[in-house]
Amino acid sequence: MSVNLAGALLMMGSMAFFVLNDTMLKLTGGAVPLFQLLFVRSLITCGLILATKGRLGALHFNIARRDWVIIWVRAATEVMISYFFLTALFNMPLANLTAILQVVPLAVTLASAVILREAVGWRRSLAIAVGFCGVLLIVRPGAEGFNIWSIYALIAMIGVTIRDLVTRKLSPTVPSMTVTLVTAASVMTSAGLASLGTPWVAISAQSWGLIVASAFCILGGYFFSIQVMRSGDVSFTAPFRYSGLVWALILGWFVFGEWPHVLTLVGASIVVATGVFSFYRERKLSIGG
Repeated sequence: MSVNLAGALLMMGSMAFFVLNDTMLKLTGGAVPLFQLLFVRSLITCGLILATKGRLGALHFNIARRDWVIIWVRAATEVMISYFFLTALFNMPLANLTAILQVVPLAVTLASAVILREAVGWRRSLAIAVGFCGVLLIVRPGAEGFNIWSIYALIAMIGVTIRDLVTRKLSPTVPSMTVTLVTAASVMTSAGLASLGTPWVAISAQSWGLIVASAFCILGGYFFSIQVMRSGDVSFTAPFRYSGLVWALILGWFVFGEWPHVLTLVGASIVVATGVFSFYRERKLSIGG
């Protein structure tokens, strides 16, 4: 299997795991307070990582200081994402939230140009601008559907962009399982501290089942998302991120009976189309086209 094909499969796998995780948590219906939910799920995730040590990849902490800085920045960003994303998830349709996150590949390209000074031609710059117009159709500022949860979703999108950018800077020798464990432990610790200010509730058997399933899914999502940023060409693998929207539409319809507004679908289509074009141009330029 080629490196690029492996990267594409990892990307589709990470998107499937993340959307399934979102579905499991949304099915709890708010029966468990958010911080308690995050703490318990992350605790189970850490246990799964330690239990599978050596089977999913190396796990050690002999890492250079530069990489530790990147790992902790990434972990802090994941804590922010978890809070804003899950708060939005419990208050808006799954497909709408996922559609907003589809702008991440465009945002990564924009950030690479602004922050990392990577060259971005006028065609890709135009695609980025059109893609962000698609996001406006999804969130519809000024319309009835636009509210604080849409802003939370946009903040989560910015967090995912930062997370992906810093992940690309990790040295090849850093084990992905170590990054995964630090990420899960950071979310667990932060959620545990935050939960001290709110009463804990008894968790029903149904909620336990959903949380455990979510822990398995988030472990797969964390691990695959780290691996994919370190496998293959980003210009080749990034468009496969859009498979997450397909999963969200299917699960949103069959599990929650949600179907996005027509403007949301139009906006999502624009974002996907411009994202694919942007990475098509990047790939064409990389081979001298």
